[in-house]
Amino acid sequence: MNLLVVGATGTLGRQVVRRALDEGHQVRCLVRSPRKAAFLKEWGAEIVQGDLTAPDTLPKAFEDISAVIDAATSRPTDSLQIKQVDWEGKVALIQAAAAAGVERFVFFSILNAESFPNVPLMEIKRCTEVFLAESGLKYTILRPCGFMQGLIGQYAIPILDNQAVWVTGKTSPIAYMDTIDIAKFAVRALEVPEAENKSFPVVGTRAWGAYEIINLCERLSGKDAKIARLPLGLLQTMRRIVRFFQWGWNVADRLAFAEVLAGGKPLDSSMEEVYQVFGLDPKETTTLEAYMQEYFSRIMKKLKEIDYEKSKAKKKKKTPFKSKS
Repeated sequence: MNLLVVGATGTLGRQVVRRALDEGHQVRCLVRSPRKAAFLKEWGAEIVQGDLTAPDTLPKAFEDISAVIDAATSRPTDSLQIKQVDWEGKVALIQAAAAAGVERFVFFSILNAESFPNVPLMEIKRCTEVFLAESGLKYTILRPCGFMQGLIGQYAIPILDNQAVWVTGKTSPIAYMDTIDIAKFAVRALEVPEAENKSFPVVGTRAWGAYEIINLCERLSGKDAKIARLPLGLLQTMRRIVRFFQWGWNVADRLAFAEVLAGGKPLDSSMEEVYQVFGLDPKETTTLEAYMQEYFSRIMKKLKEIDYEKSKAKKKKKTPFKSKS
């Protein structure tokens, strides 16, 4: 199948590309910066330069394309606003796909987006779901709620570096999933008739609270975490302040997401029916324990190797004094 992947250089997008190539699809990647996408070309994907916020650059990317997997989203550090990328850009992308006669469109939303109308990213995702459903395209909407990859920077690295781990007062347990496993569902959706014009949760084996993850990291690293508690009220104040500045709009919209995480209600869903529809084996899904175990095993081994090399270097620098005759 000739497949277009949007957002291919991102944490999830690159795993979608890898999975699609492994399964024999012809993959084209729409990217803003071909230089940053060089690794995708090395894998065997075709690179096409384009931008969701520049609709006139999209038609070329759709030539001879039969399916799209959209994994693009704005980043907090982007100069562009969430609305520009995740709403206006996605509308342009869906319209371009419809004009090109694409057979299937796979879109990544967020679990329970409809429950948070006051959170910009969640409301935009909900609106995009509706727009896609009304576009006339055959679609599949996947709704993850958290990537395991994000836990490394949030918990593992600060604990290893003896830095503070920031936690809001009351946190919602989240069913994190490895992006490698999420990619399996996205690519499989292209071939499953039962997934057509439907939405599915795509979440991990169970929901984990912040303190559970911290305890796991402490056990695997052998280090104690320095926990810093951040009141939700302070985040809300920070959001109001940065909204006064244009450069802070995107950050402010992301800070609003803290209300979702601090609500206390688990972000989780049953996956039994989803695995049946997609024909995937739940036993092959990576658990959070296994993911973190593998990370810490690699990092602790690397740290031991570094310490060994430093020790060897110090010994070589020592020059024995010659005894006087």
